[in-house]
Amino acid sequence: MDKPGGRVRRATIKDVAAHVGVSPMTVSRAINGRAGMRPDTRAAIMAAIEALAYKPNAAARSLVTSAELRIGLIYANPRAAFMSEFLMGAFEEAASRGARLIILPAPRDRALSPKALKDFIASGLSGVLLTPPLGDSPGLLRFFADAHLPTATIGAYPAESTISVRINDRQAAYEMSHHLLSLGHRRIGFIIGNPDQAASAERMAGFFAAVREFDNVEASVVQGDFSFASGLAAAEQLLDRDPPPTAIFASNDDMAAAVVSVAHRRHLDVPQQLTVAGFDDTMTAVTLWPPLTTVHQPVRQLAAEALRLLAEQVSTPADQAGPLGDHLLDHTIVHRQSVAPPDYAGSLPKVVTG
Repeated sequence: MDKPGGRVRRATIKDVAAHVGVSPMTVSRAINGRAGMRPDTRAAIMAAIEALAYKPNAAARSLVTSAELRIGLIYANPRAAFMSEFLMGAFEEAASRGARLIILPAPRDRALSPKALKDFIASGLSGVLLTPPLGDSPGLLRFFADAHLPTATIGAYPAESTISVRINDRQAAYEMSHHLLSLGHRRIGFIIGNPDQAASAERMAGFFAAVREFDNVEASVVQGDFSFASGLAAAEQLLDRDPPPTAIFASNDDMAAAVVSVAHRRHLDVPQQLTVAGFDDTMTAVTLWPPLTTVHQPVRQLAAEALRLLAEQVSTPADQAGPLGDHLLDHTIVHRQSVAPPDYAGSLPKVVTG
């Protein structure tokens, strides 16, 4: 390529990327024969390399090695306790691999602009990690797929050509709901999470799967969005019912903490007059009284596993599939002091069998 004054400048990997309309990392992956790229894109990159007389150097070839691993992490999650655990897991795994985390906060009230995303990719990312609820955004997943950037999601439905790391939300919610019903609760409330997240639908499905196994259950469902404020509003709605539920299962700990707050304000004893259960097992669960019985979701491990699998995908040869697909981690029910049998537990309806 010509510089002013007649001097010739050698083409760079950025020149090739600009010529094809992809990121420099995508060019590097094509040069190194890595997976996750359509044949037509690889062919276009190779044609641009020839047309620009680009000569890959050692530095360009090393872009996909673990020493140069650059993982983009995008978050738009307002839950401080969740994000604290998530970032801890991601940073620990990145440090163990000598990788760099490039963090991009997304605005809560609007989507990231195409320019912001293109600039993010152009910084030389090896792959991208999406925190909830971004992993459930079809537009965002399509954008990274078109850029041929390996992508991992947390707590989202598995999508084509992505890595999905999550727990079995439906089974976890079923187990918690079954536990509450087995204690004798028959008036039971459930607070749904963010309607745009797969985990919310799965947890609600698990709740109703348990309800269907018991006779004479009055199930009341109220919409929330995983925030403390939405939990306050949902708790007021549920406790205004006549008669009110004897147990409320919230789709995360923040909303469950809000239920406890409303119960205290109404002079209801938790758990003697109202059982409350949550989901996630964040620090919120043990910083209020009584501490919450909740589903333990291993948030730190989810982040670390997603980053590990993403690094593996980056280094997977083109003729192999790599770790794409759904990866489930274990959950557990953590029993604390916010749950007890209802006052009318002396005569329990029969469980439906068969």
